This record gives sequence, C-alpha cells and structure tokens, in this order.
Amino acid sequence: MLRRGKQTDLVKYEYSKEFALAMDAKDPLKAYKDRFFRPEVNGNKALYFCGNSLGLQPRTAGQFVQEVLDAWAAKGVDGHFEGSNPWFDARLRSKPMLAKILGAKNSEVVAMNSLTGNLHLLMVSFYRPTRERFRILTEPDIFPSDRYMLESQVRLHGLDPKEAIVVARPRPGEHVLRTEDIVKVIEENEESLALVFMSGVHYLTGQFFEIPAISRAGRKAGARVGFDLAHAAGNVPLRLHEWEVDFAAWCSYKYLNSGPGNVAGIFVHEKHGHQPELPRLAGWWGHQEEARFSLNTDFKPMAGADGWQVSNNNVLALAAHEAALEIFEAAGMDSLRRKSELLTGYLEFLVETVAKKHQVLEIITPRNPAERGCQLSLLVHKRGKALFEALYAEGVVGDWRDPNVIRFAPTPLYNSFEELFHFAKILERTLENLGAG
Repeated sequence: MLRRGKQTDLVKYEYSKEFALAMDAKDPLKAYKDRFFRPEVNGNKALYFCGNSLGLQPRTAGQFVQEVLDAWAAKGVDGHFEGSNPWFDARLRSKPMLAKILGAKNSEVVAMNSLTGNLHLLMVSFYRPTRERFRILTEPDIFPSDRYMLESQVRLHGLDPKEAIVVARPRPGEHVLRTEDIVKVIEENEESLALVFMSGVHYLTGQFFEIPAISRAGRKAGARVGFDLAHAAGNVPLRLHEWEVDFAAWCSYKYLNSGPGNVAGIFVHEKHGHQPELPRLAGWWGHQEEARFSLNTDFKPMAGADGWQVSNNNVLALAAHEAALEIFEAAGMDSLRRKSELLTGYLEFLVETVAKKHQVLEIITPRNPAERGCQLSLLVHKRGKALFEALYAEGVVGDWRDPNVIRFAPTPLYNSFEELFHFAKILERTLENLGAG
C-alpha cells in the first residue's frame, strides 16, 4: 500500500565515507550496479545521476538485440512465426513484467510506439469534449511535449487552449502542489471538466502526485483521468488498476533503462478495454489477432490495451526493453522503492550538510519520501550554470533545466551510497571554488 503520511527518518545519516560504505555493504541490491555499463567523463567513470533523463544500458541488452538480429539473418520473414521468440507475439513477453511495475492486469498494458504518439492516440478515446464539458485540468510547468499535445488536441476540436486548459498552481512561495488544492480546482470546474491529465511524477520538481486522490476526485466530477508516467514508471510504486486510472502512457528510456527513444507503453483500465465501440484511431495490429491477415474484414479491436495498437511491434526495440525489464523482475519494485527512499534521503542530508553555509541551493522536491521518487531538484540562486558545468567537469552527470534548476536522480539499480558521498565532497569543493557563499 502506498504511504502518503509524513515519515520519520529511515536511518540516522552521517557525512562520512565509513557510513556510506557500511550502507552499501548491507544493501541487498548492491550487486545490480554491475549489470549496467558505466559511462565516462574526461576518461574517468562518471558519477551518473541522470537516470531521470536516460537510464544506463544493461549489459544484457546487446545480447537480447543480437538474438533478434541472428533470427532475422537466419530465418528472414519466417522469424515472425518460427523460433523460440516469434516476432508476431513480441509484445506478449513484456506484458507481465510491465503489469507488475504499473500495478495493472496483463491485459491493461502493452509496449508500443512513442510516449507523445501514444498520448495522442489515447486522447482520441478519452478526450471527448462537448459544449458543456470541454475543459482539461493539468499541472503548472507540465513537460513541454505534454503541453504541445494538449494544446493541439484542444485545437483539433475547435477550442481555444486558453479557455479549455485549466492549470492548478502551487500556493504563493511554494514549489509543489498540495493535493487538496488540486481537488479544489477539480471541484470548482466540475460542470465543465472533461479530463484531468497530469504527470505521475513532475519532471522538474520531482513531486510524486497523489494519484489515487486525484483519480477519485476526477471520477466524482464526471471527468476522465489520465497520467503521463514518464518519470514514474520504474521509479515509484504504482497501482493503476486499483486506483481506477482511466489511461496512462510512459516512455522506457528513463528509469526503465531500455535505451534512447526506445519503445513506450500504455495502460487502459479494463472497464474501457472491453468497449469496442470506444472511438480510437485504428491500425491493423490493434485488430483481432485471429483475423489480422484477413485483409478485407472490418476493424474489430482486440480486448484490452492491445486494441489501441496501430502498427506491428518494433521487435529490435522490444528486445532491449525486455533485457531491462528482466532486471526489474529480479530486483522487485518493493526492494527498489526501499533503497530509493534511503538513497534520496541520504542525498538530501548531504546537500543540506554541505550547503548550509552557502545561501545558493534550495531543494524544491518534497521532503516527505512518500511524495517523491529518486530525484532531488536543486534551485540554484546564484551562478547555477557555472555550478552545473563545474560539477560535470569533475565527472558528476546531472541534468540542467533552465533557468536555474539542477536535477539529480540517485537510482537504486545502479547508484550507491559511496557515490553520493563522493558527490557531496565534490559539491563542497566546487561551491568553495566558485565563491558561492
């Protein structure tokens, strides 16, 4: 069960290498870091805290992709139906693993297409504005691709985004949204609200939104509820079926470590997955499998999320995806979440310890571990880009966001407590060198 209340400190952190090494020694997931390649910066292994942008490559990914290449070389077109992993069924192997990560039934998830492309497909089904109900509620500073998607969908219906898109905003002086304020905006727009669409974890602040409460409030208002889980899938505990989310989509190249621009995925709750009359943009891979090659039949969607497919599977991409998902299957989301809380808590402690004599760093990610994933976003009040570049020169790979935010993601599959300690020493030295105090 997802915990949302204020939590006490999980451990008493210390700013020492001995403490970090002791935490690593008793880490049940410590061996998993050896399952990934490590990039270099200036000829040295990087301190890589950028899994919220691009996850590291599993060492098995090349083997998985090579198996597909070998089958293609040996069998040609017959690889679709022959061999140990026929391509016709390529999507099926990832479904049980994705279902566990998303908290869904196998029938409710499928790996396909790209994130924004999937959201456009899903909006056809779940954003059905009328004269009375046409508004979409979303969050402030939503990721630009989502904003472009929402605005273009609104315009396709002949509506003005300035009128149709409602934004719930933080209170003055705060960086993150309170759940009660989101619910209040939903209630205030109850009569005109067609859709609630938000991210699961905000890309900039790292806030893990309270999805069950938002979903419940949206349904009560008579609206559909959907989520972009780009920064949530593989990062935070999800129970999409239980929370009765209508639809969701995610990418696989961040916390899911499946490769740059790799195959994305969708969730469609089973209450919609068995409604063939629901409008959608159709393609032959969403057509009923038993009749897929009967080329003169009318479109009949497959049951579940599979019915939203349009094109045949990207088999090479799915192979790399499966290599990463097998690691999640072995590690387990509960264990990953436990380590995530510890790592991110330690990073928070270290940043506060190092920066307390400087007045330039402000953590804008929620302090409650239940309200964030493995990300801390630092608002830099002075010489932010210089700090980011100086850290990178020392081998620290984070993520810069204009105008003044640096994001760090201590990822439980391949980051360690010792790495965080080394980062803190570099941060301390760099702040002194920049005269940031």
